Amino acid sequence: MNSTIRTLAPLAVFLLGLLGAWALVVSRVPVKTPPPPPLPPLVRVLTVTTADVRLTVRAQGSVTPRTESALVPEVSGRVVAVAPAFAAGGFFEQDEVLVTLEPGDYDAAVARARATLAQAASRLAMEEAEAEVARREWEQLAGRRAGEPPEEPPPLVVRAPQREEARAALAAAQATLDQALRDRERTLLRAPFAGRVRQKSVDVGQFVNRGTPLASLYAVDAAEVRLPIPDDQLAFLDLPPSFRGAASPPEPGPEVLLRARFAGRESVWTGRIVRLEGELDPRSRMVTAVARVEDPYGRKTVSDRPPLAAGLFVEAEILGRTVNNAVVLPRAALRGPGGVWIVEGGDRLRHRAVEILRADRETIVLAGGLAAGERVCLTPLDAATDGMAVRVHAEAR
Repeated sequence: MNSTIRTLAPLAVFLLGLLGAWALVVSRVPVKTPPPPPLPPLVRVLTVTTADVRLTVRAQGSVTPRTESALVPEVSGRVVAVAPAFAAGGFFEQDEVLVTLEPGDYDAAVARARATLAQAASRLAMEEAEAEVARREWEQLAGRRAGEPPEEPPPLVVRAPQREEARAALAAAQATLDQALRDRERTLLRAPFAGRVRQKSVDVGQFVNRGTPLASLYAVDAAEVRLPIPDDQLAFLDLPPSFRGAASPPEPGPEVLLRARFAGRESVWTGRIVRLEGELDPRSRMVTAVARVEDPYGRKTVSDRPPLAAGLFVEAEILGRTVNNAVVLPRAALRGPGGVWIVEGGDRLRHRAVEILRADRETIVLAGGLAAGERVCLTPLDAATDGMAVRVHAEAR
């Protein structure tokens, strides 16, 4: 029995040790490893550069002729001829005869007026001759009175009233002839300017009355575009003093680039702002600038550019004043109403107030607040604070 105990004792000790080791493993408290500190957020930055920036104002409008007029006869008559250009869209030159009225009645009126003038001239000549005869007879009778100075004959003796009446009749006859000649000339309806026919309402054979519009015409020497722009953007334009009513010599206004798609391609025309319309729209706060383009149909120059036709809708870019040492940033860099985040040395954020000169959908132009070489944060951060550490991921281009 003693030998059995001696044999089992080591085994029991081993089992007890194994059980104790297992108990220690099971009851051991795990060691907690502290989590690593959070990394600063990654941001994209843009290095500030300064440059001279020319401000522009964008607007839209439709092309209209500078001069429009109705072709209206000053006499009545039947239309006997029209010019080949007298059709919608036709081009004509200044003083070109567009419509001819029947001149027969007016030729007859001229002939009658000439005859009346000849009669009036003849009557005046007869009155002058009779007056001269009467004067001589008076002088002969007055000469018989010796020792008396010669007397001036009375007006009735020398037919003064009759001569005045004859002169008045001659003047009236001359005026009638002048009127008849003008009416005869008015049977030829001439173009008041070089232009184009918008629409016509008469043709050969029709009788027209004086004052009845026969056609609508417009000039082709210049075209205008009314461009509504916000009143606060007037500050971006270099407007000459004459635009503000100052007594100064006229100066050219800002240059305007007009763009439109016409005849299957994109075209650009150059013009200038020539005036501002007098009133501000109280609802839209818009003021209307008028741009003018000379020779819109290219009649004075040889060019393959399509015409700037009336009624064409155009996009306008008005070239304004130049700002020296301005900063241009993406609009996404703006934080709040007037500030940006900059990344200082050591990659820490600092809020910076800036002076915004203008802002559009894509960019902002700053007149102050940033210096060349500073880095502006472009990445939006939910809870950015002054001094917060960041990691610069990439330089924006």
